[in-house]
Amino acid sequence: MNAPARKSGSLWLVAIVVAALIAGGLWRAGVFGPPRKVFGQQKVLLTVANNFTPVTLGNFKNGFSSVIDPALNSVVNISSTKVVNQQNTMPNFFSDPFFRQFFGDQPGGQPQIPQKEREYSLGSGVIVNSDGYILTNNHVVAGASDVEVFTRDQKKYKAKVIGTDPRTDVAVLKVDATGLPAMTVGDSSRLKVGDLVFAIGDPFGVGETATTGIVSATGRGLGGSIEHYEDFIQTDAAINPGNSGGALIDLHGDLIGINTAIISGGGGNQGIGFAIPVNLARNVMTQIVDHGKVIRGYLGVSIQGVDPDIAKAFGLSHGGGALIGDVRPGSPAAKAGIERGDVILQLNGQAVTGPDDLSVRVSEMAPGTVAHLQVFRNGVTKETDVTLGDYPPGSQSGQTVNGGGQTAAALKGLQVQNLTPDVAQQLGIASGVTGVVVSSVDPISAAAAAGVQRGDVIEEVNRKPVHNLEQYRQAISGVGNQSILLLISRNGGTIYVVLEPQ
Repeated sequence: MNAPARKSGSLWLVAIVVAALIAGGLWRAGVFGPPRKVFGQQKVLLTVANNFTPVTLGNFKNGFSSVIDPALNSVVNISSTKVVNQQNTMPNFFSDPFFRQFFGDQPGGQPQIPQKEREYSLGSGVIVNSDGYILTNNHVVAGASDVEVFTRDQKKYKAKVIGTDPRTDVAVLKVDATGLPAMTVGDSSRLKVGDLVFAIGDPFGVGETATTGIVSATGRGLGGSIEHYEDFIQTDAAINPGNSGGALIDLHGDLIGINTAIISGGGGNQGIGFAIPVNLARNVMTQIVDHGKVIRGYLGVSIQGVDPDIAKAFGLSHGGGALIGDVRPGSPAAKAGIERGDVILQLNGQAVTGPDDLSVRVSEMAPGTVAHLQVFRNGVTKETDVTLGDYPPGSQSGQTVNGGGQTAAALKGLQVQNLTPDVAQQLGIASGVTGVVVSSVDPISAAAAAGVQRGDVIEEVNRKPVHNLEQYRQAISGVGNQSILLLISRNGGTIYVVLEPQ
């Protein structure tokens, strides 16, 4: 599918990009609920699946070619180009005194100017509309000056980037063509663990490739390591570099996900791949095309997961839900009376499984929508209505924060001191933050393992405010072997951490 000259050079580039991105252990190769027509009639017409009858595997005689072959026509290769500044790192021989005695001062002795170079990358995409609309990943085309699309029938098109959404890693492209083979869009909310799926893309630029596996998990979040809104489909279908933006399809041949990422220690597939559910991608595409941007509901809270230790500390019988670590002043949540320490158990009558679940579902609701929340506070469950706001630039609606309470912790090895104005200035702690500051954490202590850091400010102990060392000592006196719940201020936000004695 690729032009030979372009493909040969691209394979080396892919290897370099893989090495750079694998440094964090996570390679981008790249949601929840049924499709929502939040903002009116969509402008891009899609072929939407209406047959969800389970498929009997006995109907497939020699394999799955009847499903995969038509889908291959709808998956394209994407080549993007961007201009970058590359500093010349070649040694300047003429600046060496030995050469200067023969050649004198040369222009090469002047400061070197960064050279502009073209950087190429490969990815995949899915045709979802016969008039040329293509879904792919944002990271496939981010910053690109030129984007080309290659179809299975060896045609090449210049593509226009209609819009991108870095927070979900979704991008929409448009090529000037009609009668293209568009893939039918399925319903990712119907997926179950164990369902058979196929991943189609162009790994390493070798051409369209299909792999098979099962749905390993749904609603998977990765702690913000990829994007801000995470509700991934996890699969063991082989996804490799270059599969980014390709299709994840079901036994009907319907699109149910956009391949996005793999977790790998060496750059190749190890059976842990992730795809953006098509319901989320479809919602984002509709808003990009209709409005030129993605409009999201805004709650205005920082949230974290509720593990068994957190649940016990707050008087809950089990984990789950989303714990409010902070409420932004003047936000919709603040106006509705939501408080730090509340646990959101339900949204619109459906259980909240965790912070990623809440973030995605709120983001898919239109500003002005009334969200019905079930909130647990101080042993009492109550219902609260919140009128969602418009997602403000530079903010994070329902930001997921690492609770740091995953590991058993203890006070031993944790040193604190009064938070004076001088200390606050040295550590860059915002004015108005009160408590005691962590001055040191023994690196081999359980507190360090739990995520407590030097510079953290402890604002509460067991839900009681502490403003100085005396109050801190009073709060922890008599605790004995009981667990301790700390509210910690860090980097402008607050999180809860449970410390368990060793």
